[in-house]
Amino acid sequence: MTSSAEPDPTLPPPLPTPPEPGAPPLSDAAPETDALRLPTASPIVTFSIIGLTLLIYLVQRLTPDHQILYGYAYDLPAAWGAKFNDLIRAGQLWRFFTPMLLHGSAMHIGVNLYTIFSFGLGLERRFGHWRLALLCLLSGFAGNVLSFVISPAPSVGSSAIVFGLIAAEGVFLYENRKLFGSETKLAITNVIVVITLYLAAGFSSPGYIDNWEHVGGLLGGAIFTWFSGPLWTVEGKPPLEMLVDHRPARDVVFGAGFTLLIFAILASVGMIL
Repeated sequence: MTSSAEPDPTLPPPLPTPPEPGAPPLSDAAPETDALRLPTASPIVTFSIIGLTLLIYLVQRLTPDHQILYGYAYDLPAAWGAKFNDLIRAGQLWRFFTPMLLHGSAMHIGVNLYTIFSFGLGLERRFGHWRLALLCLLSGFAGNVLSFVISPAPSVGSSAIVFGLIAAEGVFLYENRKLFGSETKLAITNVIVVITLYLAAGFSSPGYIDNWEHVGGLLGGAIFTWFSGPLWTVEGKPPLEMLVDHRPARDVVFGAGFTLLIFAILASVGMIL
């Protein structure tokens, strides 16, 4: 489980908004008030992840003590989908993905989904639907793989997605630092502080928080965003300037494939350890 993060300190500084209809044109003497059109995308992926996770959690609560595994009772979704290393080595490879939709308590799911909501809304506007979906999927996979390789304990939770989103926020700000100017350094510092505090809290609570899942999600989100995240430039003339993403589609495909390959190799190593 990870703690909730307030999104405001880590989000980039607000950009100027377009003028109201009928407003007088902006003069060349005041370029700081020029309209700047931002990329837009409705939060379909963010809300879909939240909705699906809530639905599965409801099934978890309706099927308590459904199956005994390794001497402990688990609800139906957890018995079928939690990260159990021995079952993964027995061929149940879907357990590299399904734990990200499972949770152990109301507090656990509440904190994770709030953080996904907080960071997902802004990132989906910048990344778009499919790129955000890839970010979440690869972050969750990376987190479960690293946990599988290092930690023998069973685990569930979307914390890997949470850390993947936070990492993506930091990498996005760094790669677009020229655009956001002097505010970028403070925003990136805030992201680093949030990550450091959460990891420190996790490592101080061994057996309760799967911190290796957090680290894996962090790495997966950072690697994917480094190769596939938006690269914004300002195009157009005042007062109709707009932000345009110049990241080629092939880079997005490469970033997704490269991230998947790294953690697939790591998972293969873990299968024989």
